[in-house]
Amino acid sequence: EVQLVESGGGLVQAGGSLRLSCKTSGFGFDDYNIGWFRRAPGKEREGVSSISSSDGSTYYADSVKGRFTISTDNAKSTVYLQMNVLKPEDTAVYYCAAHKGRLLHSRLFLSAFVYDYWGHGTQVTVSS
Repeated sequence: EVQLVESGGGLVQAGGSLRLSCKTSGFGFDDYNIGWFRRAPGKEREGVSSISSSDGSTYYADSVKGRFTISTDNAKSTVYLQMNVLKPEDTAVYYCAAHKGRLLHSRLFLSAFVYDYWGHGTQVTVSS
């Protein structure tokens, strides 16, 4: 059974940091691109960051570039999202997702529709 389980969310003050974890199981971790997405209240789901399984390339939304860093621990089949200098507008439920195969265009890495499996999310709240 494919599972993605997010953890690490919480309440933090603006300017603070959090590290989210996405523990995966039930599939070949090395064969899947992993992405982080978020949905804020009243807003559409947004691609935040992604990492390619083929070459380790990383992708970020403009809104988080320079503040967020995606990384993997292949031995633990886990993907992390280090979030620094958090802002109130980063408040959302954060989801990780997995896609198998190659993506030919960089923009697809942050496109939710290509992803096959999803976690249940973890809440991040940034207070001002």
